[in-house]
Amino acid sequence: QINDGTVKREDLFITSKLWNTMHRPDLVEPAIRTTLKNLGLAYIDMYLIHWPMAYKEDGELFPTTADGKAAFSDVDYLDTWKAMEALVDAGLTKSVGLSNFNAKQVDRVCAAARIQPATNQVECHPYLSRKRLAKHCADKKIVITAYSPLGSPDRPWAQPGDPNLMDDPKLKTIADKYKKTVAQILIRYQIDNGNVVIPKSVTKSRIVANSQVFDFQLTKEDLAYVDSLDCNGRFCPMTGALGHKFHPFENAEY
Repeated sequence: QINDGTVKREDLFITSKLWNTMHRPDLVEPAIRTTLKNLGLAYIDMYLIHWPMAYKEDGELFPTTADGKAAFSDVDYLDTWKAMEALVDAGLTKSVGLSNFNAKQVDRVCAAARIQPATNQVECHPYLSRKRLAKHCADKKIVITAYSPLGSPDRPWAQPGDPNLMDDPKLKTIADKYKKTVAQILIRYQIDNGNVVIPKSVTKSRIVANSQVFDFQLTKEDLAYVDSLDCNGRFCPMTGALGHKFHPFENAEY
């Protein structure tokens, strides 16, 4: 629809990510070029390192060892970052950033970077508010982008009995107060905390509803009330990569 004039390219902000099997520096540019070819674009606006852990480069998205565990590569994400910076130089992306990096990993990248990360895209919602990480990143002028702001209720690995943000009675009370849906409260919560928020939906009516969050603000008291739900509840723990030396959640404080 860019070609037929429905939208202008400059009106779209398009982001993609470098997958774990493509961390080796010589694979970074081919990876983004594949993405650009698939999208039919000359450039994207932001390219992120999806996770700090590198996987074995054998052609599989989720390579495994003989005993079925994730097969790791020892590529250091600092070497990957240098290759990411080269993509900006080449005009293939306007900016580069991180995803799922903890505070110490962010510091390590920033100390070595020629081009600073624009964002750190992380799981963020009332059960996992990431306030300390957000403050840490803000001090470095890195924006937090909140993924799974609704708690990823449709995640394939969900188990019966798992907590469900959308059914939380405390959030329903807040939603009723503002005459909004729980999803709209969850999205507005991120905005009022200064985060970029990327809710996911494939349903047109929900996509429209998710955008109807700019006619109200949560009060300080209600923000504090939602903050009180934080229980370090992570829906995307990446347990399959536990044991990797760069796993962001295994030993990190935040």
